[in-house]
Amino acid sequence: MAFLEVKHVSRIENGITLLRETSFVQAEGEKIVIAGETGSGKTSLLKIIAGLIQPIAGEVFFQDVRVPGPLEKLLPGHPAIAYLSQYFELRNNYRVEEELECRNLLTGEEAMTIYKVCQVDHLLKRKTNQLSGGERQRIVLARLLTTTPKLLLLDEPFSNMDMAHKRAIKKVIHDIGEQLGISCIIVSHEPTDTLSWADRILVLKDGK
Repeated sequence: MAFLEVKHVSRIENGITLLRETSFVQAEGEKIVIAGETGSGKTSLLKIIAGLIQPIAGEVFFQDVRVPGPLEKLLPGHPAIAYLSQYFELRNNYRVEEELECRNLLTGEEAMTIYKVCQVDHLLKRKTNQLSGGERQRIVLARLLTTTPKLLLLDEPFSNMDMAHKRAIKKVIHDIGEQLGISCIIVSHEPTDTLSWADRILVLKDGK
């Protein structure tokens, strides 16, 4: 049984072909990076895998079950696949612990394990408008992980970060795989951020 199988996926937006017959397989626990220039289809591919946008052709199978697109279900997305956009948001002037509880499916002890892995356990009483960009990203990531996903999709997680926050998020992503056993796919245009982490790098060019 394949953990994730992307089969001949194509996508066109505004008359522009973003993906052309794209296929790959991910084994459970395998760390995959999708690299390529801006406009090569990386984000569209992640969103199709997550069930957030509809391919014009092809299919995605997660644990041998087809992932439906948003035109096929009322609420887009797959309950076991979490997608973190590079344009993440938090509600302003809420305590961090309130933000984290809004989707939490875990016990208090299980949730605290997530918070420690994401390096946000010391921020729980702080207001969301008092956080740095890197702290906000890790909180959104922790919030996603409390929904108990099996596959995590990260879209450009290292962009617009100083070196300190970049090191922190790299450690968090490593620990998500090692300590929580969650498989991961990262989209990145910068090889130096991902070469030491990835088991395999897939390069997209002109949607292929």
